[in-house]
Amino acid sequence: MTPQFLRVAVVLGLLSAIGPFAIDMYLPALPTIGADLNASTAAVQMSLLVFFLAMGLAQIVVGPISDMIGRKAPLYIGLVLFAIGGVGAALAPNIEWLIFFRVVQGLGASAGMVVPRAIVRDLHTGTEAARLMSLLMLVFSVSPILAPLTGSLVIEGFGWRAVFWVVTAAAVLALVLLSTSLKETRPVEHRAESSVRSALSGYRFLLGDRNFLGLTFIGGFGIASFFVYLANSSFILIDHYGLSPSVYSVFFSINAVAFIGMSQLTGLLTERFGLQRVVRVAVVGYATMMVILLAVFATGVDRLDVLAVLLFIGYGFLGLVIPTTSVLAMEEHGEIAGTASALMGTLHFATGAVAMAVAGLFFDGTPMPMVFGITISAVIAFVLAQVTLGRRREVAVEAPAE
Repeated sequence: MTPQFLRVAVVLGLLSAIGPFAIDMYLPALPTIGADLNASTAAVQMSLLVFFLAMGLAQIVVGPISDMIGRKAPLYIGLVLFAIGGVGAALAPNIEWLIFFRVVQGLGASAGMVVPRAIVRDLHTGTEAARLMSLLMLVFSVSPILAPLTGSLVIEGFGWRAVFWVVTAAAVLALVLLSTSLKETRPVEHRAESSVRSALSGYRFLLGDRNFLGLTFIGGFGIASFFVYLANSSFILIDHYGLSPSVYSVFFSINAVAFIGMSQLTGLLTERFGLQRVVRVAVVGYATMMVILLAVFATGVDRLDVLAVLLFIGYGFLGLVIPTTSVLAMEEHGEIAGTASALMGTLHFATGAVAMAVAGLFFDGTPMPMVFGITISAVIAFVLAQVTLGRRREVAVEAPAE
């Protein structure tokens, strides 16, 4: 790996991590925010849900724009919007204003989610793309390790509002890195081929591509299972199991370590076994661990150590699923990489937001609704993998005879 390759991975990873950082860093504060703003658990969770929805749905617009005007301009606009939302959230006098400014933040964060994936496709395909994507995810995944720990320290020292000042400062740092360390990867001559009409045509084409949709939803339901955990974990671990915010942050970070560690094997494993085989094995492993977790808790077991071990193993498998399905889904769509990345991101976050909202309806203060939501998402990802990858194999076998 050249220094240029690593530098691009670091910058793209940091840009991608801005949005998740704004999620993970304030997770330990959710119970405190509810008490301070005199808001219900559902209202506080809504501040998380609207961020996800805004970040997911806005990608459908940002992606095609990055095809039309280049990759860097949408990133600049997104980071400025994110900073405005951060300042507003820090000053919010009540839960309604906090929710509003979280929407603004989510709109800004969407650029950091969709454009880096398009840049990866601009630069590489196949194993090299998988390797760059895994490095990007290494930096990206630092967020769920450091953000809750940093958040708990900031919250204990300065209160929950300080979290939003910190993420605003991170956005300013990202602006500096964007301007100094990343070149434009969408040539002007390629932009001339992109327009609103071509974007709509691209979306219509992608929505008819069963392979693209299958791979996207495999990753989408994998992400959805993690979103369910995000929305419920602080209430379960702090209120139900009695962990302090600091200890909760450590617990949360352990799962991220498993995710990161396995994701870094993506390049090596795909080079040796191929992308499809890695996806298939990883999805089987993830679904198996989550089914075991549900079965154990369904028998009446309610133990934090059991939850910790099975989630650790399961999220290790998930670390292989996300980068590989993203690379496979976009591999044949280089000419509309921004549009493909946008639709993928929107479907990922929409799936996650729906799963989070449904799980929230059944929240009762115990781990069971969370565990059930995680498991259902993992099983759906498993089923989709069998159908989608089986179809790809059939096409590959039939192709030489045509």
